[in-house]
Amino acid sequence: MRFRSAAFPIFAVLSWGVMFPVLASALTRVDALNLTTTRYVLATAVLVALLLAREGLAALATRGRAAEVWLLGALGFAGFNTLTNLALGHATPQQIALFGATVPLITQLVRWPRDGVRPRPALLGLALVALVGVGLVITRGRLDGLGQFGVGGLLMLGAVIGWAFYTHGASRFPEWSALRYTTLTAVTGMLAMLAASAVADLTGLQHAPAAADLVAVAPQLAYAVLIAAVLAVLAWNTGVRRLGPADAALFMNLVPVVTFAVQILRGYRPVAIELVGAGLTIAALVAANLVTRTRPAAVTTTAPEPLAVVDRPAVVEPAAVVGR
Repeated sequence: MRFRSAAFPIFAVLSWGVMFPVLASALTRVDALNLTTTRYVLATAVLVALLLAREGLAALATRGRAAEVWLLGALGFAGFNTLTNLALGHATPQQIALFGATVPLITQLVRWPRDGVRPRPALLGLALVALVGVGLVITRGRLDGLGQFGVGGLLMLGAVIGWAFYTHGASRFPEWSALRYTTLTAVTGMLAMLAASAVADLTGLQHAPAAADLVAVAPQLAYAVLIAAVLAVLAWNTGVRRLGPADAALFMNLVPVVTFAVQILRGYRPVAIELVGAGLTIAALVAANLVTRTRPAAVTTTAPEPLAVVDRPAVVEPAAVVGR
């Protein structure tokens, strides 16, 4: 039974691992911001239709929390996706996937200043190990390769931090279904993307894609919307309900593995130090998830430490945030 349940998150992470190379290929025809906006206009339309069909028109109401929803949508959907697509113009898909896989770990660090929940020392150490692994992949183990971290790394660091805040924000809406939280923040994020795209197009920072460009990337868009942003989300949510969020979160560590495999199939030949770095990062992330899940035995009568946000499925794909 658990094997069958595991098929759902496996499908999701396979979809998201393939997504990075797919989006990178689309960026050769459409600017990053316009690509992100087009993708989420379509994905949001699907999510709204699903929400209306399942929970009715009343589910679209924010009930006095519009400002919070707007901020989270801007950080999560607009911020993460736009910065990720921009980063793909400066870094390889496998590098981006490794950064994305650190979201559960970064979410733990975000809780420290926001909630006063101090991460365990082991978690901080594993965060450093994971970043060292990412550095080995990006620089290929050469000190003169540190400059390659550059713009792409900084953009992804911003994207991951924004997504960590968005993931943490999910815990503030326990009364909302996963579909409702995802849809309403997707709507606000999509509107922020539309506004940013309009400004960028009008000021000449980018150019609105021609119809021929959108037709050329239609297969990539179809995959990114229908597979990565809809079917994978539903599969992930199902897996979380059947396995529990802590077990499901472990599957996120497969995302960079899938991305590396796709790139190798496309002809990329990683050097040994890259594989060492990727293995180091993935091992650190798995260990971090296990540390987070392992609760110390209670020795006093005080209330136990609150469960970490990463015990919710802190995932890479923005449409896949799961509320309680």
